[in-house]
Amino acid sequence: MGNPVEQHAPEALKTEIATTAQTETELALAADPVEPQESPDSPAAAFSAPADGVGQRFPIESVTPQIEGGRFPAKAVAGELVPVSAVSYREGHAMMGANVVLTGPDGREGPFNRLRPGPPGTDRWFGEIRPDAVGAWTFAVEAFSDPYLTWHSAVSKKIAAGQGLEDLANDLTEGAALLRDAAAGVPDDDERRRVLGAAGALADAAIPLFARVSPALGLTDVLWRHPLRQQVTRGEALPLWCDRERALFSAWYEFFPRSEGAVVDENGRPVKHGTFASAAPRLAQVAEMGFDVVYLPPIHPIGRVNRKGPNNTLVAGPDDVGSPWAIGAAEGGHDAIHPELGTLEDFRAFVAEGRRVGVEIALDLALQCAPDHPWVTEHPEWFTTRADGSIAYAENPPKKYQDIYPLNFDNDPEGIRAEVLRIVLHWVAQGVKAFRVDNPHTKPVGFWHWLIGEVKAVDPDVLFLAEAFTRPAMMHGLAKAGFTQSYTYFTWRVQGWELREYVQELIAAADYMRPNFWPNTPDILPEHLQHGGPPMFKIRAVLASMLSPSWGMYAGYELYEHLPRPGSEEYLDNEKYQLRPRDWAAAEAAGESLAPLLRKLNTTRREHPALQRLRNTVFHGIDNEQILCFSKRDPQTDDTVLVVVSLDSHNVQWGNTTLDMPALGFDWHERFTVRDEITGAMFDWGQHNAVRLDPYYEPAHVFTVHRHR
Repeated sequence: MGNPVEQHAPEALKTEIATTAQTETELALAADPVEPQESPDSPAAAFSAPADGVGQRFPIESVTPQIEGGRFPAKAVAGELVPVSAVSYREGHAMMGANVVLTGPDGREGPFNRLRPGPPGTDRWFGEIRPDAVGAWTFAVEAFSDPYLTWHSAVSKKIAAGQGLEDLANDLTEGAALLRDAAAGVPDDDERRRVLGAAGALADAAIPLFARVSPALGLTDVLWRHPLRQQVTRGEALPLWCDRERALFSAWYEFFPRSEGAVVDENGRPVKHGTFASAAPRLAQVAEMGFDVVYLPPIHPIGRVNRKGPNNTLVAGPDDVGSPWAIGAAEGGHDAIHPELGTLEDFRAFVAEGRRVGVEIALDLALQCAPDHPWVTEHPEWFTTRADGSIAYAENPPKKYQDIYPLNFDNDPEGIRAEVLRIVLHWVAQGVKAFRVDNPHTKPVGFWHWLIGEVKAVDPDVLFLAEAFTRPAMMHGLAKAGFTQSYTYFTWRVQGWELREYVQELIAAADYMRPNFWPNTPDILPEHLQHGGPPMFKIRAVLASMLSPSWGMYAGYELYEHLPRPGSEEYLDNEKYQLRPRDWAAAEAAGESLAPLLRKLNTTRREHPALQRLRNTVFHGIDNEQILCFSKRDPQTDDTVLVVVSLDSHNVQWGNTTLDMPALGFDWHERFTVRDEITGAMFDWGQHNAVRLDPYYEPAHVFTVHRHR
């Protein structure tokens, strides 16, 4: 595929010229600005030129992407096409253009990148930028007077009005001079000769008017790409942070190393604790299912004071393992490893094994402490002391977490900052480049902005996933402050209208917020999984993996684990409080595992660039609210995936599609072939198609779209 600017230029030029001709009587004149002479306190000072370009030769307004006026950088990944837009306009009849300047971390500017004019009358310009390296970038929109387009528009209208050679004498002379100036900026030899030849034709009085003018009027493509720019105005440089690809496209899998290779008795009591060594073989199995990030709950020593027993009971037996989120004991704190998991060398070997099989290890960053964490005695000022002199434990009324002390960031913010930065960089030095952050919404947003910036200054490849199931403003604020990815409300969005509305909301925030869809977590077993049976597990896996470029799941999902603790959304016999060894191979051999479907979904995601982005999601019409129909298309590779999925895990559903054919890359009348990547079946489709989805046999189609040969 060609450059989008090149593809759209000719038609855009025709539209702009026609619009100018239709609205001549409505154009207003504007004078050049005059520098104010008054003192800064005078009323005239309010009208001095601001940084965004208003008051310069051409106004440049409403530039996107722009996060909170440029306070925070917009986000991209290397190779991603990032949409850019701006409003820019000028006085009078003359024509103008706009372009965007992308500057890399090394300070070098990218090639000329012209913006396309938007719908007539909007004065909005559109284009794309593509950063290609990790680091801090900037981009700025430029507006300029385009003398060639001005000349082209004027001459076209004069000829259309019947004016002859005598009326156009000055235009021809001025056009020839203009083209000679423009030729100097055309790098290709053949195209430069073509521009100079057109200039010569304009100056040749021996040939008819049509022959003199036609070559010059035919230069729109060349001089769109290499315009003669005058009175260039550059707007404010805006920040853009570029991450590695995994920041946007990833598949996460969470498991507890202590359960892998563990042994329990008939009552579920621990007999043998899993280790990094016994858990290492699981990494290859996870990689084989197509996941590329393995997230571990906290691997640190677990507190003994107020340790929780099975199912969150307040009293633990002498052999109960406790919650990994109750961090810290006599053996150490956040920079230590639980002795029963192994040593630091064992952990490094575990990370190396993950790298060997193709998965990245992510650690949990939970800034909280067990009562016997070393910080409690070494830095009591980092906690909240209650009226009776006791340290406040964590509460989310009516829930109580007696085994956890939250940090108080207001008592010694500098001390806490320095220690947390030290801890994060300690694990980065062990090969960890991704962190899932526990409850970041309970810590100051400004702290995260500082910490993430400091870590990325040391290693820009480090990623941070925010586990913040909280208010929308806080979730968006954490994303703006620097979090690479965010958990979302997907876990509870089950109706078709809810999913459509929510995904559109996330697309609108795609400049700074990258969603990660999780059907379940160790804390959350939603009601639809409790009662929906295996078909619902399939449906939610399809939705999560196909709607979002990043998704994840907690171990046990593939075994359809669905029993809740009565009256809650939490698992019965929750792995947070006890060991849960599982026989993965036996379940798959017996056909009682979702692993084969997960493997197909993740393979399809890797093979199809369309599924690796969020902004390209389009929902299509279907006459049954129990079915969701959506597509993703990558115009650079002409790769298109079309998904039709039932939302009903109990009943067969029928539906008739009304597809948005241009969104699929087709004209309205065309037909095409679809191949189901789950079953291998192929069908001939068009705009209107009937579908039947059986929750027990085929609750979803994941179609790849192929043109007829």
